[in-house]
Amino acid sequence: QVQLVESGGGLVQAGGSLRLSCAASGRIASSGGMGWFRQVPGKEREFVAAIRWSSGSTYYADSVKGRFTISTDNAKNTVFLQMNMLKAEDTAVYYCAAEQQFSPFLSMYTNSRSYDYWGQGTQVTVSS
Repeated sequence: QVQLVESGGGLVQAGGSLRLSCAASGRIASSGGMGWFRQVPGKEREFVAAIRWSSGSTYYADSVKGRFTISTDNAKNTVFLQMNMLKAEDTAVYYCAAEQQFSPFLSMYTNSRSYDYWGQGTQVTVSS
């Protein structure tokens, strides 16, 4: 069983930066990967970024490309989401997710149902 714990959320002014962390306990297969999603009240959970273990390839939603960076530590125990040039519309609860069999197809890695494990979420609030 894999457990995920996010940290690093908070309140920041527009234009500022935050770094989210997701610590994973338990084994994620080399064929797997991890991602970040976000959700605001009344809306569906939205894909933000993902990283594939086998290749290190990264994937981003258009809305965050050039501003957010997903990375991992060498041991692949922690995934980070560096968020720069934050905007008010980035305000949401951010969730970390992991799956044991990562698919590089857009329809798969952007789909929250593809992921097997989820963290509890961390609030990010960007004031304008």
